[in-house]
Amino acid sequence: MTANLLTCGYSYHKERFYNQFKSGLLTYLFRLQTEGSSVAVINGQTLQLGVGDLLLLSPGDKYELTVEEREVTAKGNVIASGDYYIFCEGSWIDEWWKRNGKRSMVRIDPDERLLALWRQLVLEQRRRQQENNEELIGYLLRSLCLMLDRAAQEISPATGPSFTAARLKRFIEEHATLTFKVEDAAKQAGLSVSRAVHLFKACYGKTMMEYALDIRLSTALERMKYTAMTLEQIAESCGFGSYSYFHRVFKERYGVSPGSYRSDS
Repeated sequence: MTANLLTCGYSYHKERFYNQFKSGLLTYLFRLQTEGSSVAVINGQTLQLGVGDLLLLSPGDKYELTVEEREVTAKGNVIASGDYYIFCEGSWIDEWWKRNGKRSMVRIDPDERLLALWRQLVLEQRRRQQENNEELIGYLLRSLCLMLDRAAQEISPATGPSFTAARLKRFIEEHATLTFKVEDAAKQAGLSVSRAVHLFKACYGKTMMEYALDIRLSTALERMKYTAMTLEQIAESCGFGSYSYFHRVFKERYGVSPGSYRSDS
């Protein structure tokens, strides 16, 4: 099954810009607003786009995009419009598109990992003339599609979690094996500690530290099975702080000590 990248890039508009496909798109188009704002008309529906708004359009969709001239705030800051875009096609894309149903616009948290993947696709496209990298481009495109699915599901109206809750969750996933405080996660999301604690528990059904512990234990299990690290090294590298604490919470969760678990695996 194929996933063909036709073109991709990053657009930055300081002056008025207008583009249209009134007869309908010939391929799939994904566009993520990362700076400023713009206005899209999709199949006759007008949408105001801001940072984090992701357009997912398929062949046949009628599409117009307008970016107004840059704004200058009272403090002299320039507000321009920036976005990442991709035009693509292929049988794999067709199958992916049919999964779960795609809305024309979803709001996601444009985190650095997703943007880094998009930037890598832009870079590989530039290398096409010098390198035989079509296979790599195909896999990167598939990965981006799946990442977009995940980003959309994290804050879908059906599941409840908000932009900010998803940001808290991502911070914990990235820092669980390090030493961090709830205050660190709250600060990253721009919330007070009490608000962050309440929001996370309401959205995910557990506290932030309970979620961090789940990640630490699952990481420890992997390292016990697939590495030669000592149990003390695993405890330290997974964020437990001390072996005694690791031993206690591991036995509480799995009913056996880390040493017994490892010897029986």
